[in-house]
Amino acid sequence: MVNMDTIAAISTAPGDGAIGIIRISGSEAFAIAEKIFAGKKKFNNIPSHTVNYGKIINPYNNGEIVDEVLLLKMEKPKSFTTEDVVEIHCHGGTVVLKKILEIVLKAGARIAEPGEFTKRAFLNGRIDLSQAEAIIDIINAKTDRSSKAAVEQLEGKLSRIVKDIRKKLIELIAHIEVNVDYPEYDVEQLTERIIYERATEIKNDLVKLLSSYDKGRVIREGANVVITGRPNAGKSSLFNELSGKSRAIVTDIPGTTRDIIDDYINLNGIPVRLIDTAGIRETEDVIEKIGVQRAQDALEKADIIILMIDATAGITKDDLSLLEEISDKKLIIVINKIDLLDKQKPDDDLQKIISGRKSVEISVKKGIGINELESEIEKMLLKDAAGNENDIIITNVRHKNLVDKALDSTNEALSAIENGIPLDCALIDIRNAAEYLGMITGESISEDVANEIFEKFCIGK
Repeated sequence: MVNMDTIAAISTAPGDGAIGIIRISGSEAFAIAEKIFAGKKKFNNIPSHTVNYGKIINPYNNGEIVDEVLLLKMEKPKSFTTEDVVEIHCHGGTVVLKKILEIVLKAGARIAEPGEFTKRAFLNGRIDLSQAEAIIDIINAKTDRSSKAAVEQLEGKLSRIVKDIRKKLIELIAHIEVNVDYPEYDVEQLTERIIYERATEIKNDLVKLLSSYDKGRVIREGANVVITGRPNAGKSSLFNELSGKSRAIVTDIPGTTRDIIDDYINLNGIPVRLIDTAGIRETEDVIEKIGVQRAQDALEKADIIILMIDATAGITKDDLSLLEEISDKKLIIVINKIDLLDKQKPDDDLQKIISGRKSVEISVKKGIGINELESEIEKMLLKDAAGNENDIIITNVRHKNLVDKALDSTNEALSAIENGIPLDCALIDIRNAAEYLGMITGESISEDVANEIFEKFCIGK
């Protein structure tokens, strides 16, 4: 347990609502509640983990009644922070919430810092650091899929994998130290071959864990999907179809879209930022030039590019130039207006271009091929991901970077053994690997890093 002062904050979102919650945590939480709560029972006689009806009074203004409330009492250690906790559920008006919070602060609490309730849960050992980070991911989740990944991390699935790998490293460290420091004792003599085999096993565990990051990042953060192509190929029509909105203006006039337009969509549980761009072509129009430049900037940051080609116009010099420019990106060639070809295939030049590349034939106007396109986008985003949805996945870039460092240290240890360097040197690298993994769960973490993580939370959580 970590002894701290008593904190309080409004835990519901800003603005008017039916219900608002004020949370109090710390050694004085119950004493504060006793001063301001009037119910059928005296506060001290209220059983823990029960909800009780009553009124909040202002003891500093002749016992003025502030609001009718439901009060939840939770005795330590069976609370989120493992401290004494009181939650006041009042009406959700901004004035009422602020007034009750002011009374609570006057009664002896201080306003909580961002994420301080969760930080106390971490410091008091209720959750580890990766589980704490999962809480903000649950709050920020954009889809069911990203929410599920965050909940699994909160349940400790990632923590268990990381701790298992770290345990193997610590056991290896202990064996090496005994053999190096106390050779006279009758202990298991770890030969370099055995050490190398165990370090290799740990390396394979880290590689497998890292392989899940691409999938985890997409599920947690989403992906940028940029629609590009020549003017009047149907980009804005496709944007409107996929987003389910008529945000982009659609006309038969080339160059109608002058700027990028974006919207977030839920693509089978993947949060996708869909971006419609100006048609890329040589132009003397000053405004259109700016739009083309912004389109090219969007292409640089794209996770997937959809290159729209007008089936009736066939492949053009502009199409070939653009295709060359984006050849190193994940690309789906979309051949639009296929309904206008009277069941004929696109021309031979276009067939040569799409050969060996991912392509989908669609008609936005007729709704043909849209589901197939969505499926291809999903496959392309997740095709490099290992395993299935039930596997452990890394979704956080901080975790990924620390596993990277642990893998680098393990490789350094293996290299030392391969080159006949004394085990003492390999031991340093193995210790570093264990240290990096400990930073994921908070078993070895500096105060500055912890503060930086919790500052990203909202006040009241």
